[in-house]
Amino acid sequence: MRTALVVDDHAGFRAQARRLLERSGFTMIGEAAGGQSALDLARSARPDLVLLDVQLPDMSGFDVAVRIRDEAALSTQIVLVSSRVAATYGAQVERCGAIGFIWKGDLSVASLRELVGDPR
Repeated sequence: MRTALVVDDHAGFRAQARRLLERSGFTMIGEAAGGQSALDLARSARPDLVLLDVQLPDMSGFDVAVRIRDEAALSTQIVLVSSRVAATYGAQVERCGAIGFIWKGDLSVASLRELVGDPR
C-alpha cells in the first residue's frame, strides 16, 4: 500500500479527501492545514502522495510543491487541488513539479487513479 498526506486549510475538505484516499487504497499518514506543517510531515513521514491545496494560509501550494520536489530524499508525487479551475494558474502547475491538478469539484477515486494509478 502507498501512503498519502492531505494538505488543506479546511478541516471538512481534509476529512472528505482522507475518506476518498482511503477508499482508493492509500494509507493515510497525516493531514496538514498549512504549508510549513506539510513540509515537516513530508520530511518525517515520506508519503508516496501529497494531495495539496494551492491556497494555504502561510504559503502557496506551488511553493510547498517546489520545496518537496527539491528535497533530494523525497520521491513524493504531488497532486494539486483547488476550488478554482486549472486555467487560473497557467503553467504554474507544471513548473512546480506536481504530476497533475484536480479541481475540487472533480475530485473522485477515478480522477485520482487517472493521475496516480492504483496504489494497491
